[in-house]
Amino acid sequence: MEPRTVTIDAAALPEPLTGPDFGSYDASEVRWLLTDLGDTRLEADASEREAAIQSGRAHYAESLPIEYLPSPEYEELYRDALARSSRRLAVAVGVVTDLVLASRANRPVLVSLARAGTPIGILMRRWAKEVRGIDVPHYTMSIVRGVGVDGTALRYLAAHHDPEQIAFVDGWTGKGAIARELTAALELFAETDGIRFSDELAVLADPGHCVPVYGTRDDYLIPSACLNSTVSGLVSRTVYNRELLSDDQFHGAKFYRELSSHDVSGAFLDAVSSRFAEVVDDVAAGVEEASAADREPSWIGWEAVERIREQYDIPTVNLVKPGVGETTRVLLRRVPWKVLVSPDALDDVAHVLLLAEQRGVPVEVVPGLPYSCVGLINPLSDAAAGDAQ
Repeated sequence: MEPRTVTIDAAALPEPLTGPDFGSYDASEVRWLLTDLGDTRLEADASEREAAIQSGRAHYAESLPIEYLPSPEYEELYRDALARSSRRLAVAVGVVTDLVLASRANRPVLVSLARAGTPIGILMRRWAKEVRGIDVPHYTMSIVRGVGVDGTALRYLAAHHDPEQIAFVDGWTGKGAIARELTAALELFAETDGIRFSDELAVLADPGHCVPVYGTRDDYLIPSACLNSTVSGLVSRTVYNRELLSDDQFHGAKFYRELSSHDVSGAFLDAVSSRFAEVVDDVAAGVEEASAADREPSWIGWEAVERIREQYDIPTVNLVKPGVGETTRVLLRRVPWKVLVSPDALDDVAHVLLLAEQRGVPVEVVPGLPYSCVGLINPLSDAAAGDAQ
């Protein structure tokens, strides 16, 4: 089918949201291509929400999980994890940012995928500005599994920037569902709107070997995965609910102002960016190594997930969430069944083990696991539908 060209009326598009009116990040750090859903009641009990999702009665993006507030013990684990990993994170941020700068002639427009990608996009923007002296625009937008990328947000980007300079950013890959969703959605957008964006997704960590631009392929803890809104600008995960949003609006989200006393979003960013100056040489070596490597996606993560699904008789890969970040999400948001952990990673996933203990979720130590850990969602029905990634 020949793509058709749609004329974009920039004046008819909504304007991005910024802090402090929306989110706790400074307005200079990120512009949210989202609709503020205010005090709309969208949170649901995890078991009720899971049953509705898996039965097909509701899409996961129509509602929100209840925000998890960590126990003092868990907060201490988060702080310890951040102290241990901040330098490693700084190196990965520098590597992925320099790769993106090189691919966009030092003029990228960073567009992170909310919400896990948002703090990573801010860190990349900080590296570009503080270390390379390049002021990079940064937006964050919604992508929803089974729905695609927010078309209104794409039209806003196309109306204000050269689509060839857009670089999509996320925190990490699990099995690669979001990478595939992005490719399919951008292809459809090119057909319907006649505007083509690159589907090259840049991530901090790519343990699933799903993307060509990454800071590392190690499956290690990114501390921002430990928490929810309190490390992501006090903003909820994104919402796609046609009872609340029209076609000409951005996808939605909520600003949890009431959680401001628990907010560590800025402290997380500062802990990582404070290490930038000391890792410049390590970043240069990492970029050189990445440039010489074969970075073609092998999708070994997806293959591993298929094996796990068969071994544990799980009806769909959507209920298998590989990697530290995705396992954490299962424990914080979903109805977990069990957690698989590599024996070599037990010391590195202390927060996962604590969450599993607090929720009464059994942990199996599995030698040869290709990830540090894997979270399995309780298969409540055969019509199981899943979360992103």
